[in-house]
Amino acid sequence: MPAYHSTLRWGPAPGVPGAADDLRPELSDVRRYGRMLMHRFVSQARAAEQPSFRSMIGEHLGVPLDDLPVVEEHWPAYEHVNVQAAVDAWLADAGRTHRLVGLADYRHRGPFGLADLLGQDGSARFNAPRPGNVTRTSLPSGPAGETRDCLRAALVLVEDGADRIAFLFRGADPDGERSGVLVEAVATRPEAARDLVASLRTLALDLNVYRGQVVSFGRSMFGERSSLLRFHPRPRMRAEDLILPPDTFADVRRQVVGVARNSDRLRAAGQHLKRGLLLYGPPGVGKTHTVRYLVGELEGTTIVELTGETLGAIRDACSIARALAPAMIVVEDVDLIAQQRDHYGGETPLLFTLLNEMDGLAEDADVVFLLTTNRADLLEPALASRPGRVDQAVHIDLPDRDARRRLVELYRGSLDVDLGRVEDVLDRTDGVTASFLKELLRRAAVVAADRDAQASADTVLAVSADDLSSALDELLDTRNQMTRAVLGYREEPRRRD
Repeated sequence: MPAYHSTLRWGPAPGVPGAADDLRPELSDVRRYGRMLMHRFVSQARAAEQPSFRSMIGEHLGVPLDDLPVVEEHWPAYEHVNVQAAVDAWLADAGRTHRLVGLADYRHRGPFGLADLLGQDGSARFNAPRPGNVTRTSLPSGPAGETRDCLRAALVLVEDGADRIAFLFRGADPDGERSGVLVEAVATRPEAARDLVASLRTLALDLNVYRGQVVSFGRSMFGERSSLLRFHPRPRMRAEDLILPPDTFADVRRQVVGVARNSDRLRAAGQHLKRGLLLYGPPGVGKTHTVRYLVGELEGTTIVELTGETLGAIRDACSIARALAPAMIVVEDVDLIAQQRDHYGGETPLLFTLLNEMDGLAEDADVVFLLTTNRADLLEPALASRPGRVDQAVHIDLPDRDARRRLVELYRGSLDVDLGRVEDVLDRTDGVTASFLKELLRRAAVVAADRDAQASADTVLAVSADDLSSALDELLDTRNQMTRAVLGYREEPRRRD
């Protein structure tokens, strides 16, 4: 039987599963534990001597804090960069001086506000944010990679003439519970705090970085170097690059661009500017291409694009359009939401939400809703039951013979193509889409390159009439039936030229 020490043990007795023979107290353990207790005691004692947010704000304002009203203003997360621009502009005004105080230990602690900092006393400070370094994040502010350094969280102490103001700035927190931007203010005069938040609201709109830009909603509201709204370069297209029947092109351009160019005269004449345009037709006929042309034409107009998973941001898109008019909201493939319940928290179908938002805009709001769909039949009942939301529906059909000829010229670009047998190509492509013809020219180039595989890289690629015919034969072959389907080809053309 093993011998046992008489020393006091911590934990289960020896022989019991989980026994911890190595936990016998030793003198060195007692010394380490004593040092740990002493370190904690000294840290807390010294922390109590450090300035708290309450003492800092009280010293700055020079008035009793208990009855000061707190004025607050909220913005969505995507406005973070605009609120920062407003704060920077307001603080830079002549006669104002300020000091920034950062916040430490504020993340993952749940919601808190300026009132919590004002009520901070010595007993509560160990479980609350404390003064620390100022932290910033870089957020996009333009389509060419421009960024602005934005505060994450800070207390700003301001001297403005005879007024003393303190305000808490909190940006959207990707790892916390705050999904928007918050400014809370107190001042020696309550009117000064109210004037501050009102000025920030106005400046954030006046200095809005999204105004006149092309933006779309991202999938995530937060990110270290991203925001809910993402910038895109404005596309540049010539009118001749948009292959549409002349009447169709004129209808589309007049409804979108014509109204925008004549908005002042139309408004003066009592005509409404809010309008809705629906582009419908089979896949691959150029609806998205038409959208790109219109976006390029509307220089200086704010464009908000909604597609796919971002269709749930309809309300935010309409809010931006109202604030930054003239604006255009682009909703591509709107049929995808025609019968879809709003899985973002509501019970109203997203299509009805969109139609309600369209109806909610003022008649003189210079906002155009540009919708595209491959399935007009899914939209017609909803649109018919809510007349006036869409002012014009434009059918973009499969290209006729003349349009196909122009598309071949467009897609050949600088490629050297022998079009000696182009009439035969046009005969055999009745019922195809623009996408089909684009793939035909690309595939003909591949056939030509493969035929002359030994040529050097600087040899001009020449596509012969045989290459073009061979590429068309491949696309029309039965083994490429699925390829034709995804390119929008109709196996049984509905019309002949």
